Amino acid sequence: MGIVFGSIAPHGSIAIAEWCAPEERALAARTRAAFEDLGRSFTAARPDVTVLLTPHHVHIDRHMAVVTSAALHGILEGGAARVELRASVDRSLASAVLDALAHASVPVVGISYGANDPAVSLMAMDWATQIPLHFMGGRADPPVPVVVVAPARDLSWELHVTAGRAIAEAAAASGKRVALVASCDHGHAHDPNGPYGLSPASKEFDDRVVDLVKRNALGDLLAFDPAFVAEAKADSFWQMLILHGALGDGWRARFLSYEAPTYFGMLCAAFTPAD
Repeated sequence: MGIVFGSIAPHGSIAIAEWCAPEERALAARTRAAFEDLGRSFTAARPDVTVLLTPHHVHIDRHMAVVTSAALHGILEGGAARVELRASVDRSLASAVLDALAHASVPVVGISYGANDPAVSLMAMDWATQIPLHFMGGRADPPVPVVVVAPARDLSWELHVTAGRAIAEAAAASGKRVALVASCDHGHAHDPNGPYGLSPASKEFDDRVVDLVKRNALGDLLAFDPAFVAEAKADSFWQMLILHGALGDGWRARFLSYEAPTYFGMLCAAFTPAD
């Protein structure tokens, strides 16, 4: 019981074939194939619930957040097809994660939306949650329940590692098989015509992350320079710190793919127990 599977997964919409126009589907072909591999590994791990770390849900000053609503609903529009997903929230594990983070002195709040009673409220699902779930548990019958956790970039890196340990402790105490998914797109300045322009730091950052994953050395993230991470326009660093804190030692990393077909980098990796 506890965490039985981990992953670093991208959240670019181009990973979903039906969202892309036919001429766009080759853009992220390697990522899509790796995502399907992640889906098979996820299913083989038989998780009861997914804890997903997302950078694109709520942003609360100096606090992490845990969704406590009953369910989430997401819609991806703007592509060739409308892609929709709904998932229930494992509210008991969400409450346990919330308590574990607070007990570890990580500033955290529970969040819900709409209905005054979180047990019946429906929370919007951000794309960085929906896209990984599209391949890992979200289209199962029934969909695998989720717990959504938002990091906080204005908290220290060490607190993110601490948060990972707290999540692992809550997972172990739950008696459930838990998959932990770090939703990550990496450097966002690979293309001079992209929204963030071109910075050599994006490629350097992504190259270093690929190397760390291949060496199974996520702990080396703590040696990065904060100015370098900011210059790379990384959208992954904080989720990977939490993943590192949660997994610790005793895990096997399997690098599946990396590509930067547009302005941002996408990486797929699976983590399984070494025993």
